Formats: sequence, C-alpha cells, structure tokens
Amino acid sequence: MGKQIKPYGSWDSPVTVDSIVSAVVQLGGPIVDGSDLYWLEGRPSEGGRNVLVRQVAASSTSIPSSEDVTPKGFNVRNRVHEYGGAAALMHDGVVYFSNDSDQRLYRQALGVSGVSGRTPEPITPEAPLRFADGVVDPARKRGIWVMEDHRGQSREAINSIVAVPLDGGEPSELPIVLTEGNDFYAAPRLSPDGSQLAWLAWNHPNMPWDGCELWLAGIARDGTLEDPRPVAGGVSEAIFQPSWSPDGVLYFVSDRTGWWNIYRLGATGQDSPGAPEIVPEIVIEMDAEFGLPYWSFGMSTYAFESKDRLFCTYSAGEGWQLASVDLPDGSLRAVETEFTEFGALHISDGVITTVAGSNTRPDALVRIDAETGETLETVAVSTPVQLDAGLISSPEAIEFPTSGNKTAHAYYYAPRNPDFAAPEEELPPLIVMSHGGPTGSTSAGFDMRTQFWTSRGFAVVDVNYGGSTGYGRKYRERLNDRWGIVDVDDCCNAALYLVERGLADGNRLAIRGGSAGGYTTLAALAFRDVFKAGVSLYGIGDLEAMAKDTHKFESRYLDGLIGPYPERRDIYLERSPIHHTDGLSCPIAFFQGLEDKIVPPNQAQMMVDVLRNKGLPVAHVEFEGEQHGFRRAENIKTAIDGELYFYSKIFGFEPAGDVQPIEIENL
Repeated sequence: MGKQIKPYGSWDSPVTVDSIVSAVVQLGGPIVDGSDLYWLEGRPSEGGRNVLVRQVAASSTSIPSSEDVTPKGFNVRNRVHEYGGAAALMHDGVVYFSNDSDQRLYRQALGVSGVSGRTPEPITPEAPLRFADGVVDPARKRGIWVMEDHRGQSREAINSIVAVPLDGGEPSELPIVLTEGNDFYAAPRLSPDGSQLAWLAWNHPNMPWDGCELWLAGIARDGTLEDPRPVAGGVSEAIFQPSWSPDGVLYFVSDRTGWWNIYRLGATGQDSPGAPEIVPEIVIEMDAEFGLPYWSFGMSTYAFESKDRLFCTYSAGEGWQLASVDLPDGSLRAVETEFTEFGALHISDGVITTVAGSNTRPDALVRIDAETGETLETVAVSTPVQLDAGLISSPEAIEFPTSGNKTAHAYYYAPRNPDFAAPEEELPPLIVMSHGGPTGSTSAGFDMRTQFWTSRGFAVVDVNYGGSTGYGRKYRERLNDRWGIVDVDDCCNAALYLVERGLADGNRLAIRGGSAGGYTTLAALAFRDVFKAGVSLYGIGDLEAMAKDTHKFESRYLDGLIGPYPERRDIYLERSPIHHTDGLSCPIAFFQGLEDKIVPPNQAQMMVDVLRNKGLPVAHVEFEGEQHGFRRAENIKTAIDGELYFYSKIFGFEPAGDVQPIEIENL
C-alpha cells in the first residue's frame, strides 16, 4: 500500500504521549555493593518518585529480575543546589539515602532478597538541612557528605562537608562539620586506606565549570582534617571528578589545556602534612572532553578496573566514545560498542556496567564486555516501547555559519514516517530546540519526544549554540558576557540555514526551550524576526528578577553570562525580553511549575500579562506541585499534548489522534 498524502504536522504516529510517559523511567546509576547491582528509577507514573531498585540474581529455575528497595512513601532525591544528584549510596548491604519530602538522610538495612517490612530509619535531625554526594568512611563508622544548611532566615544557605554517624548515633544530633568557608563543595572522596580526603570547592561568582579547586587533606586520629590544601585548579581552571586509584593515586579531570583531560597527582609526598607542592601530570592529552559541567552531583566519566587500567568515555565533538586507558603510560584504546551515549561507569571482572543509549536506542542499564564492546546483558530499560526502524529519524550532525564569521553545531532530524508523505512542494514546519543551562549541551541520543515530532511531520533542529559543552573551553566561553546574543544568533542561524537548504518552511519556524533555553526562546522572539511561534517551559523573561530571586547555586551565574549585578543593571534590562515586548509579534505558549525555586512562576506570569495586553495569542499552563522540570506523568502529557495543539492552531493543520487542547487567549 502506498503512502498517504497528508500535510506535515498531521501525520498519525504510534509515538503517542502515552507511549512517552507510561511505563517510562529515568535510569540512574549503577550503584554496586559487592556483587549486588542497584540503580535509581525516576517514575513519572508515580508522581516523579525516585526508587532505588536492585537486581535479584537468577536461580537455577529463574532468570534475573528486579525489586524495589526503597518502600512507597520514600522518594530518593536531594535538593542540594536544587538540582540534587548522588542521593544514595550502598555499603555492606545497607543503603543510605536522602528522602525528598524532608531531606533527611535515612539508613535501610537490606536482606539477601526481598525488603518488605524493612523501614528506613532517619540518621539526621529534623532540620532544614540537605545532603548529597556521600561516601562511607568504614573505619570511623561514619558517612561523609556535602551538606547545605538552610536554617538561616536572612542569609543564603551555608555549604560544607560533614560527617554523620552511620549507626549508634542519635538522629537529633547535628552533623560534624569537617570543612567549611567556601561557597560550594562537591565530590568528597576518601582514599582507599582511609587516610586522606579529596574534594572540590569554589566560590561566587564562579560556577564549577568556570573554575574550582581540588583540595586534599589528611585525616587525623580523631577524624578531623589536617593540613587541608588546594592541589589543583583555580578561578579559571575547572576540575571534574576527583577519584582515587586502587593503589592510592589521586586522579581528576582538568581543562587547563582548553579541553577536559585526565590528570593525576604523583604517588609520593601526597600523604604527609606540609608536603611540597605537587605538580599534576597529564595522563591523556587530546582535543576531546573527558569531563562534564557539574550541574548535578555524582557525575562521572571514568572508573578504575585496577591500578593499571581505567575505562572512560570522551567526546570529540559528536557523540561519546568508550575507551580503556593503560596506566601509567596513558595509552588509549577505543572500545567499539553499539552505543553513543554513556552515563557513569562501573568496571569489575572485565565487565562494564553503565546506563547507555544511541541515536536509535533508548537508554538502558547494560553490561558490556570490556574487551570486545559486546552487550552482554540489558538489566533495565528506560522505556519498553520499541519503534520500527523505518519510523526513527536519525540525527544529522550539522555545522553551520553564524555571527562573527564563526560556525556553530546542531543535530538535524528530518520528518520521517513510512506511512505518510506530504503534498508536493510543501516544506515541513521546523522546531528549533534550545537546551537549558545554558552551560550544557544536547546530544544525539535517542529521545522519544523528538521522535514524537518527526513522526508527525515536523523537522527538528537541536542546537548546541556557542556556550555549549563538548567542544572545548574556548567554545564554551563564547557565551561569556554575551548570553542573549550568541545563543540567540546561533538558534536563528540554524533555522535560516535549514530554510536555505530547502529543509524547512520559512513561514512555519518555531523555537522552544526550557529554563535557560526558555530565555533563549523569549529573547529570540523579542529581539529577532525569524520565528512565527514560541514555547517557553519554565523560561526566564526578566534577567534582573532572576538575579535578585533565585537559589544560591545560580545566584551569581549571570555575572559571567551578562555582567555583575547591580553594577551592570543596564545590560540586564537591555537583554530582558520583558522590557522589549514591543518586539514580540507572534504567539507564545508558557508551561510552568508553581513550586519552581530556580525560575519562579512570576517570570512566566509577567510575560503572559504583556502578551495578553498586546492582544497576541498566548497560552499559559501552570502545574501545581511541579518544580523545575516536569516529573509527573499527567503534567508531562498535558505539556506535550498542549504544545502540539498550540502548533496546530498557529500553523494551521489538523493533528492526528485525540489531542488534549489548552486554552489559547486572543486566538
């Protein structure tokens, strides 16, 4: 049977909203304790609850299965820096985790199999304290965590590294502070013999990817830190993932060459207080990124198999590669796999365990043969939905000209559906996606939401504008002092490049983004005349309000992206869409969580009021109980359906299927 001829945007697709949100989980991990494997599942179907899950070993009569570890009523999540991360750790059959509702740390002992009836017990007091990125110090029967103290009413939170007794202590006792005084801390890591602690620290106005320090200290007999000192990094050198090798050598990732490469400290002189300065030595020097921006705790790109070899992932621009590195000479060997995206790695007995995906395969927790790259086992999948290969739109990495005689990067996805074709000479509507951060990046990994659009007849371009990570520090620093200019130009030029190539309809260009991507969306609509519609998800409309009313982690972020506030208030006003609404001339839809502490709801409300008063079509959808980003299945469904409905009304096509409408004022 031949293809049906229907306009772009109106194609029927098996990629439904229900297929995106039902039985879909966000996988985190792996967490390994001895021979036991654990991971986290973020479940939209359970209101966004994060559950610790473990693999149950196969018996002679069964295949491996999984079981929930944390019981209902508990949500494994912390809110340190608001973005959280590294909310759980395992040690000797006991899980320690942060619970979202009260942010207390809990201890839960586990049996060999089955956990019913085992109730987690709090080990920290009822107080406005938050904990992340813990490590167990077994010799002293304590855990070491990053703590964020919100007890002060008239000051910003205080961050520190603290010790918490793992058993035998009273949960009413406050943690013991090991080090404080810097604005931020991350990645406390204990040496294999328990004699030293390494960690990261940085101060306003830096973000950790601008510059931070790697600190090292000995641990005295009473458990306090002695001779703490910075050993690498600085205000213009970003350090990522300090890790100890099995033989007690401290490794880390630094971008001192302009690329995040792997380094180590020498094995001599580290462990003696008052030791002379240690010069880091590079292990791998490549024009490639072995690091990531520390948006959340627990991020990592390498793991040790032994003192003689580590395994790592790196990006040389497009996609990620798995590799082994022989130590100490630093020789690198690529391990070819079916994957192009990797999460944290664990390596043991020649088997790598990681969350991985590709441009045609959703994320899955897998075991990979470290020598051959063969997938040995799929432990858990992010979605049970499998798409026919003929339906999947694969990304094309494009490099396009942009302002200042530079080039920028993006992934282009063509409309693709084996059952449909558009009328002759019709060009598809284009959705330009602007990622959040803005110091972040998009990837070529499979995303069911992108396929939702392409299978209906939309073209999509996912832009890694100047300022994105993955292309070296110089590319990342393009956005310094120029947020709202470089990112906007790159998104506009990506769209115009595809129009020029005949791949998109210049009269049906839309831009959408969340958080910082929402700001780029609104700025592009206010300051440029390229797009005909926009969708802002928890986006920023007023930079001054953002500078005055956001959480500690990002409270000085705009110093580097815009300029110091209030000294350069003029630039904040100049680049805020809310103050240039005369430039707005097209419909915009806003989707916003009402408990968002990163981009407060009033940001969307101010923009909506302006558009409403101008008589422009505007949609405003608010979600009770949602924070920054949407975690609940019903809200994700409403947002995706609402966005499709919005485009259909603005671009004039009839969407297929039962699409949930939203109210569009002034339509």
